[in-house]
Amino acid sequence: MDRIDPHAAHAGPDPLHGGDQGVVAGGAPTGTFDPWRYRDAAGVADADLVGYKVEATDGGVGKIDDASHEVGGSYLVVDTGPWIFGKKVMLPAGTVNQVDHDQRTVSVDRTRDQIKAAPEYDETSHSDPAYRDQLGGYYDETYGALPPGTAR
Repeated sequence: MDRIDPHAAHAGPDPLHGGDQGVVAGGAPTGTFDPWRYRDAAGVADADLVGYKVEATDGGVGKIDDASHEVGGSYLVVDTGPWIFGKKVMLPAGTVNQVDHDQRTVSVDRTRDQIKAAPEYDETSHSDPAYRDQLGGYYDETYGALPPGTAR
């Protein structure tokens, strides 16, 4: 399977409709990666995700402490518990691949190492535009670095 380049121009019609991220078979977003918007196919639908477990592509990350549904600024704050010794991480909404409401689990399309290496979060960071630019840029770069065949 060929790797999708989020920065490449698309041949043919634009797969985005009204700014939404399009989806191809397997759940991979097409078009430009928007870190601050939940993917239509993720199954979020304005649900309260607080308390849901977060799963990276290679294991558990923690539980959601806070979830935002801000237009153009949605995110999750995850308490990592013992994994990163009680720290919290902020995940832009665009990293959410799928939500299983029955299992109360949110799957994200990044590895634990990618999440751990993200710009550090503190309680005052979520509304800081400079932090959001830095975090969004980091996840945009890791989006392009995902290996071929990785579910997105």
